[in-house]
Amino acid sequence: MIKSVLFTTSRPFGTVSRGGTAMLNRILESAAGDVDTIDVVGVNDWRRAVSGVFVPLQVRSENPDLFRGRIRSRILGGINISEVSASEQVAQRTAPLTGEKATLRYMLCLQLEGTGIVMQDNREAVLKPGDISVYDMDRPYSLVFEDRFSCLAVMLPRELLGVPPRMVAELTAARFAGDDGVARVVSPFLVSLGGNLTRLPREYGTRLVANAVDMVATVFLSQLGTSEREAPNSHRRDLLHEILAYIDNNLADPELNPARIAAAHFISTRHLYDIFSEQELTVAGWIRTRRLEQCKRDLSDQLRIEESIATIAARAGFLSPSHFSQAFRRSFGESASEFRSRTVGTSGQFRN
Repeated sequence: MIKSVLFTTSRPFGTVSRGGTAMLNRILESAAGDVDTIDVVGVNDWRRAVSGVFVPLQVRSENPDLFRGRIRSRILGGINISEVSASEQVAQRTAPLTGEKATLRYMLCLQLEGTGIVMQDNREAVLKPGDISVYDMDRPYSLVFEDRFSCLAVMLPRELLGVPPRMVAELTAARFAGDDGVARVVSPFLVSLGGNLTRLPREYGTRLVANAVDMVATVFLSQLGTSEREAPNSHRRDLLHEILAYIDNNLADPELNPARIAAAHFISTRHLYDIFSEQELTVAGWIRTRRLEQCKRDLSDQLRIEESIATIAARAGFLSPSHFSQAFRRSFGESASEFRSRTVGTSGQFRN
């Protein structure tokens, strides 16, 4: 189902949006598979629109009254995929605006048309069509578009990326050229994904989006490896990459623990702890996070609707149903059954 809303300067935006947080919650809770289309006339309503769909932003344009913009959004697997097209503008997430409750989300940006500039953490990336960038939505950033543009914006919870936050912090506002390296393979896939928002079957769309996020994570990790290949700590960084991959590949093993991980990589457990400590993480905490994310992904997968929650939990390494239930509720604020019912429905159909 496609829902279309027209915002113009003659129509009070407040009749549709109740504020940034309310709009964000509404979109994230909307029925999976729905496409929201927002057409805007005038920069003031555009500011309210992007602040509602994403996070509170300050927006200005050289021609505010002639401004035109469109946002097409779809939620799949808890990930907001938006195709954004608009007139020239400068959008800023400033320090005062970041005082509200943290979103704990990243924005992955793929430039589709025109040129864009992303600035965060004292870095600046000039994006051309096909280029990819990432920024943290809870820290100040600026987006500059000097002419009409189009981009694909993928907003996702940090933990879904599967890359430690400190590593991502080294890559914010960096340009991943769409015609070079791993990004050369990933960029066309993302372009096709954005161009088929309304055509993706619900039961397969969630998997495709999850795969896209995994592919982007691979782009980031490959960039870290390239940029630090000659650095003194490159071996330590490569070792961390190997360990993270080992953990993801062995989540089903209930005996996965620091001792086993260290032995598999011929290092001491103390060395392993030090590597994770540098990322402000614990080994056990990372294993638990990755297991819960796998469960969350499988619970929102319509193709797994016939599998019991206990089966899904066991496949991720949770042998105790009660332990899994407590961990899931503590991490996501609802039970696994409530999450599944909300995302795919108890009957095996996506809830409308």
